[in-house]
Amino acid sequence: MVVHTSSRKGIWNLRWQHTFPLSTALSVCSAEMFQALENLEARRDDVVLVSYPKCGVNWLIHILSDLILTTIQSKPVSTELPFIECGDPDKYQRMKHIPSPRILAIHLNYDYLPRSIFKNKAKILVLFQNPKDTAVSFFHFHNNVPNVPSYSSWDEFFSEFMNGKVGWGSYFDRAVIWNKHIEDENIMVITYEDLKEDLTASVKQIAEIFGFSPTAEEIQCIAENATFQAVKEKAHETHGVVGSNLFRKGVVGDWKSLFTEAQNQEMDAKFKECLEGTKLGAKLKYDVYCKA
Repeated sequence: MVVHTSSRKGIWNLRWQHTFPLSTALSVCSAEMFQALENLEARRDDVVLVSYPKCGVNWLIHILSDLILTTIQSKPVSTELPFIECGDPDKYQRMKHIPSPRILAIHLNYDYLPRSIFKNKAKILVLFQNPKDTAVSFFHFHNNVPNVPSYSSWDEFFSEFMNGKVGWGSYFDRAVIWNKHIEDENIMVITYEDLKEDLTASVKQIAEIFGFSPTAEEIQCIAENATFQAVKEKAHETHGVVGSNLFRKGVVGDWKSLFTEAQNQEMDAKFKECLEGTKLGAKLKYDVYCKA
């Protein structure tokens, strides 16, 4: 299994204090984890969240956690980091003891997901954010989080992002593959912009996808407690020292602060080449969110 990384920086061996709620130093995406990944036995009722990095998955995890705790009140809180490619190889054995429904968050592409997810027909929620904001968020993550490889400039990062030489590879290659599976059984795509446009409606949709049955009042309460600002205010408590970087701004259109006109044109051409006229391209509403 291969995860593309920056050609300058090699394989990441990142460590940070992450409280979810366990506060412990974790090795992120080690070779041993990838070798052991197929040992994960997915369940039919797992809540599988897949995203490219910096598309808002930590926000989505918060929403799903609230949904689970609201509708399954006896569900204990797991101390395992929900990202299944992160941690130590013994994690998959420990996960066998986590009561259902478990949240399985994944940054890997379709072809690298554990086969048991498909074999056992777990439902997969795929999260995307428009590519311009994703790139800017990813850049700030690199340059603000301790022990994560940094870039000398936005221009340097943009070049590597467009060439797919960043951690977890090309955004556009990822999008093209998921577009091919957008109508597959048990796969649903949602966008960060959907969450920002109407969080209450998104919470209701997510609940329906995974078979949860909150009342209208519970949906409203979850949405009110899960606004980006509300989650950001608790970020240090829930995610430790990197919390402020995982929940940085939460706005749509931050790309305008960094993109040059030449970069705009380059990404517009890339989007047209890869996603124009596709179902995923339509969901991303590129003309609404990515045109100056």
